[in-house]
Formats: sequence, structure tokens, C-alpha cells
Amino acid sequence: MIATIDGWAGAGKTTLASFLEKSFESELSVSTIHMDDLYDGWGDPLGEKLTHKLMEIASAHILKIPYRTTRYDWHKNNPGEEFEIPNSDLLILEGVGSGQRSIRDKVSMKFWVNIDPHLGLDRVLERDGQEIKTQMQVFLQMSSEHFAKEGTANAADYHLNGAR
Repeated sequence: MIATIDGWAGAGKTTLASFLEKSFESELSVSTIHMDDLYDGWGDPLGEKLTHKLMEIASAHILKIPYRTTRYDWHKNNPGEEFEIPNSDLLILEGVGSGQRSIRDKVSMKFWVNIDPHLGLDRVLERDGQEIKTQMQVFLQMSSEHFAKEGTANAADYHLNGAR
């Protein structure tokens, strides 16, 4: 099984992923992948490289084989260490861009976590620091365009309000 958790930055997607992981871990083996680890930096985080990685990860999961990829190093602003996504019963793909059209036919559960993007931005800046404000404002615009193009919210099976 594959579950995606998509929505605006700061909406609570990571919190939901952690809750689902804990809820299922007594019954299933669970792996969670955060899109922050897969993005190609600030320049084109939601572009073709992410789409390609997601398609490879989903295919490897279905074939029940581990997948190796590179985790982006945000402190050095370049690709960092390699890591392995182990074979598991449930793969949770969490983060902006996880629910894109390219893998929907392989996904069992699609979650959309909604929040006012400005409130989400405030949460991100409180968590990660004001020094990324300019990059996050650009990322919000990229996210808006991505969500509109992909129809992400409309394709979700479950809608949650992250403002609570």
C-alpha cells in the first residue's frame, strides 16, 4: 500500500504521517518518506526530478524492493548522503508534491491537509526560522501552481483541516 499526504506547507502533514505510522506499525511494516528529503533544493523542488523519483519509489515499492536515493542537504544546498527506502507493507509519502498525478494509480490512500497558506507560512517560519522567508514565499507560489496543475486537492480521498 502507498499513502500520500499532500497540502500546503505548515498544514500538519508530517504530524499526520507520524500519527498514521504509529497507528499502523503494530499491524504493518511502515516506511515514511518526506518530500523535503527528495526535493532538488529551492530552484525547482516540484519539477521533473521529483516526479521521476516518486515514480521510481512507487514502482520499487510495488515490486517489493528497496530503493536508494540521495537526501537533499539543506544546510549545504546540494545533494547529500544516500539513503535506502526499505521494502515495507505501507509506504507513506509525505509533503508538498507527494500526491501528484504521476503516481495516483499506484496509491491506496490520498490525503489532503488544508490550511490558509499564510498561516502555514507562519508555522514554517516559526519552526524553521525567518531566514528562509523569501524562499518559502516563492515555494508557496510554486505550490499553488503545482496544486492547480495537478488537481491535488480534488484527487484526494480524505480532506483534513490543518488549522485545528
